[in-house]
Amino acid sequence: MEQLTDLKAILHSKRANIYYLEMCRVMQKDGRVLYLTEEKVEKQYWNIPIANTTCILLGTGTSITQAAVRMLASAGVLIGFSGSGGTPLIAANEIEWLSPQSEYRPTEYIQGWMTFWFDEQKRLLAAKSFQQSRLDYLLTVWSKDRDLQTEGFAADDTGIQRAISNASAKIERCTRVSDLLLVEAQLTKQLYKIAANRTKQGNFTRDHAAVDNANAFLNHGNYLAYGLAATTLWVLGIPHGFAVLHGKTRRGALVFDVADLIKDTLILPWAFICAKEGASEQEFRQQCLQNFTQHKALDFMFEKVKAIALETHWETQTP
Repeated sequence: MEQLTDLKAILHSKRANIYYLEMCRVMQKDGRVLYLTEEKVEKQYWNIPIANTTCILLGTGTSITQAAVRMLASAGVLIGFSGSGGTPLIAANEIEWLSPQSEYRPTEYIQGWMTFWFDEQKRLLAAKSFQQSRLDYLLTVWSKDRDLQTEGFAADDTGIQRAISNASAKIERCTRVSDLLLVEAQLTKQLYKIAANRTKQGNFTRDHAAVDNANAFLNHGNYLAYGLAATTLWVLGIPHGFAVLHGKTRRGALVFDVADLIKDTLILPWAFICAKEGASEQEFRQQCLQNFTQHKALDFMFEKVKAIALETHWETQTP
């Protein structure tokens, strides 16, 4: 089998690919990872460039061989099992990420995380920092993405500016995580309303079980963001259970905290735009992946998580 010494040449923060597969078999063949589809006339093999891949979602009707998992682990690719369209199958609300195992994981970030995590007030500071960065990223991207601006998602829009400004002020005043969660939910609800109005879908209601395209695309896109977040945390060696915002009821909730950095910016508007245009699930997924690359979503996640883990002023700050 091909040697795996060069598979980590591409930094995770620079990798371009996320795969969602269904109705196929993933296997190792001739030193490569392939997926096999059963066509009416013949079988077709497709190569997966694992050195440039962050994670793979396996949907309905899929199987994977042990040899393929071994190669994916060697390249640092996370594997997730989901229902159709990337919507989670396990307990209908959680996806199980299979992290590659290695004895040589970075220790500085988890050690830095632990210096503040057991202090409730410092966790709150970290959560507020995440939420403010989420707003900053949205304004940065929406101020330069011409495709979004054409569709009515512009940083200088009065309604959007007011929503972001109000949310930022409320975040600074929060003294409890529950207050911060409320601010987060209120802002997302406002953004749903703005997006629905911009795309002429005024009767939209967020429902994770709904079958309309906007809701389905939101579900699908959010789980792509969760894949990026899970990859970020695995590379930095921080377990998913050490959340700062969502961890009260969800195991592995740090993935949700990190994914929040980009969801409203890159997933939310395109879910509505693609629904308006009647795009297919595959077209929406390609749009999301293009957004991640264009706006350096993984780089942003890595930079923010590393900054929080290595903060030097946790001992002196108070909320």
